[in-house]
Amino acid sequence: MSKDEKRELPPIPDRLPVSTVDSHTHLDACGASTAAEVTAMIDRAARAGVGRVVTVADDLASARWAVEASTWDTRVFAAVAIHPTRTKDFGEAEKSEVERLAGEPRVVAVGETGLDYYWDYSPHDAQQDAFRWHIDLAKRLGKPLMIHDRDAHEDVLRILEEEGAPDDVVFHCFSGDADIARRCVAAGYVLSFAGTVSFKNARGLRDAARLVPADQYLVETDAPFLTPHPFRGRPNEPYCAAYTVRHLAVLRGEAVHEVAEAVRMTAERVFRLPTVTSG
Repeated sequence: MSKDEKRELPPIPDRLPVSTVDSHTHLDACGASTAAEVTAMIDRAARAGVGRVVTVADDLASARWAVEASTWDTRVFAAVAIHPTRTKDFGEAEKSEVERLAGEPRVVAVGETGLDYYWDYSPHDAQQDAFRWHIDLAKRLGKPLMIHDRDAHEDVLRILEEEGAPDDVVFHCFSGDADIARRCVAAGYVLSFAGTVSFKNARGLRDAARLVPADQYLVETDAPFLTPHPFRGRPNEPYCAAYTVRHLAVLRGEAVHEVAEAVRMTAERVFRLPTVTSG
């Protein structure tokens, strides 16, 4: 792949047979800053059959922006929290602001929060304290918890059990194997699959995607990251969720419309989105 190709967005795929949801993206990191840019990005997604998105914050600046952006277009919803790699200095002022923003009506989840043991940006104890605080916030607000879990499966599951999980828990960009997936499913958690599920070397993840019940999985882009095969390494946008839906349908031996519809219905249930007619 040439340097120019690496900078190019993938082509917009044919429209899915029914409209679905990108459950986790970062519109600001994708390059959107104005209402017009957000609408243009969601219009591209709609052309591929991705009718609604949840744009997710990882710090206070992006949280403020995500909440504002969710008011610019009715197809955009927000999730706010402090990313685990940014919890080193997570004090009372930051907690107060996150709580205020998370209570906004178009914020549909508390996230992404959790644990990241891959990067050495925040001490593990600071991450765990912040994670416990976000769990409590989600329960107090009655909103789903959106989890970032990188190389920390056991501690994430342990803390959820110790604190008592909210009614709805989403493992964003699920990265576990079939065993972790079974444990999450048994606990009632929802697993969100990103473009990584299309990578041929992700055998454990692909095995996990095959076993999750239809009402316990979502699809996401995590754009601008994790662009699905065969465009790995190129920029990502919400419309690329349509590629992941098709990969997931092949993995599960199901029709594309069944996967797209299952994702839409689960997103509506978990995030309390308005129900829309498929198509």
